[in-house]
Amino acid sequence: MKNILIVEDEQLIAELERDYLEVSGYRVDLASDGQKGLELGLSGQYDLIILDLMLPVLNGFEVCKQIRDKLNVPILMVTAKKEDIDVIRGLGLGADDYITKPFKPGELVARVKAHLARYERLIGDKAVPNEIRIRDLRIDADSRRVFLQENEVSLTTKEFDLLHFLAQNPNRVFSKNHLFDSVWGFDSLGDAQTVTVHIRKLREKIETGPSRTDYIETVWGAGYRFRN
Repeated sequence: MKNILIVEDEQLIAELERDYLEVSGYRVDLASDGQKGLELGLSGQYDLIILDLMLPVLNGFEVCKQIRDKLNVPILMVTAKKEDIDVIRGLGLGADDYITKPFKPGELVARVKAHLARYERLIGDKAVPNEIRIRDLRIDADSRRVFLQENEVSLTTKEFDLLHFLAQNPNRVFSKNHLFDSVWGFDSLGDAQTVTVHIRKLREKIETGPSRTDYIETVWGAGYRFRN
């Protein structure tokens, strides 16, 4: 049974989310403020965290940042705001996806199932060693670790997935929608935005030149290409 943590200060919403997830076969814990959510989230006992942004004591942005610094657990961000800047900030701090209130509980359950299934596929198949070396970059798929000039680079789950997909398909141009479908695996209201944010974060971590296109190149009007 998978363990889910819901960090949500609105009791009725939190209980509704819990009820739908428990009916779907998950074990669910609730935290009503950011500090308690952070403490539980860092315990390492959860397979996925549903994190509201507007929380008492400690906001969701800070909770997301501190959890992501320590763990690669999937984080689904919940926001009542529709402003792009909030979504971009949350994704930039390491959230894997977001959902905007109000939403149907069934949609939340579907998102949770999709993220858990994809995460299991990505970490569960270790039958064949898989390492990619391109110039100063080394990507070890078995351990899900990345090294630049033999110095380890800390990536979030989705940053690694995106980098690995691009590196497996060098010199091919992929649109944002194609990348989203291939890496995230299901439709989302913020698909193109999600890809853009993760590409930017990857460049900050693996690109060393002033143009920041050593590895990931923007093909204007078409998408992105990984340079072999």
